[in-house]
Amino acid sequence: MDENKILVLSGDGVGPEAVDEVKKIINFFNKKKILNIAIEEDLVGGACIDEHNVPIKDETIENAKKSDAVLLGAVGGPKWDNLPFDKRPEQGLLRLRSDLELFANLRPAISFDPLIHASSLKPEIIKGLDILIVRELTGGVYFGKPRGIEDLGNGQRRGINTQVYTTDEIKRVAQVAFELAKKRKKILTSVEKSNVMESGKLWKEEVEKLGKIKYPNIDLKHMYADNCAMQLIRNPKQFDIILTDNLFGDLLSDAAAMLTGSLGMLPSASLGKINNGNYSSGLYEPVHGSAPDIAGKNIANPIATILSFSMMVFYSFNNQNLSKIIDKSVKKVLDNGFRTEDIMDKESKKVGTKEMGDLITKEIEKNF
Repeated sequence: MDENKILVLSGDGVGPEAVDEVKKIINFFNKKKILNIAIEEDLVGGACIDEHNVPIKDETIENAKKSDAVLLGAVGGPKWDNLPFDKRPEQGLLRLRSDLELFANLRPAISFDPLIHASSLKPEIIKGLDILIVRELTGGVYFGKPRGIEDLGNGQRRGINTQVYTTDEIKRVAQVAFELAKKRKKILTSVEKSNVMESGKLWKEEVEKLGKIKYPNIDLKHMYADNCAMQLIRNPKQFDIILTDNLFGDLLSDAAAMLTGSLGMLPSASLGKINNGNYSSGLYEPVHGSAPDIAGKNIANPIATILSFSMMVFYSFNNQNLSKIIDKSVKKVLDNGFRTEDIMDKESKKVGTKEMGDLITKEIEKNF
């Protein structure tokens, strides 16, 4: 059996606790020879700043490039908020995305029936919800230059960020979205602001051109970003896959996440080039932050990190069946009424981080 090498970067806050629950599943897969996973661990974010005075080491980046996949817990916290912008924990994550050329971020927003009550929307609006947002991750306003803050004199300053995209940057992430659409409902909504932004106009034209040439069987729709935000609240089930740029993807994916009721339930995958059907050096992480206020209290929800590992199994290890077993095991535990604090209701049985990980691992074991 081929060995799959994972670089584990647990990070800050609740990251290490959630990652520990994934390790239980990995240990079971290794013991039963279902997978052959070698884990190597290192520091990122605030933990790396405390130890090495940088948010991520060059050696860690090189190790990530040599790994089959990277599992990341969470980065950041108020402890490091006063550091210069380029020294903060989040720069470790941004550098991983950039240096590994992880240009496509996949964020599913799935409504689990037992958790419908956790959403602020009516049950009939979100029941059965299954949206996938494909966000361009290494271009746009977060990386464009020039950028910075200028002193204009007389007490005036100017902040500058540049929204910029090239044809190739647009086409490569659009291709990922079109390919995913082929395996789902064959519906793709491309989102931009082509009415007021030249970068949005280019985005729309290039996505339209690619769709006509290579994916004529995909139902491609176009929507302005502000309208998309409204439609996610009004009628989210009209969407299947949403393709959008870095800035709008950041905003819309968090909005879609809260349709499901809890950030603690939502995974993500950041993918790069495809190699023999697998994505090279994919980065997998929960959508939620480091939540330092609850770190170390055994109350954090590990499900988003477990589902991120499931996405790793699906995309980087190309094992769709095993990924489905993990997902179904999570659903079964929720169906049985077990909840962490963030998704509790009156009828449910409250469990901690470790207990939730144990329950899901035992449910997975029943399949083998």
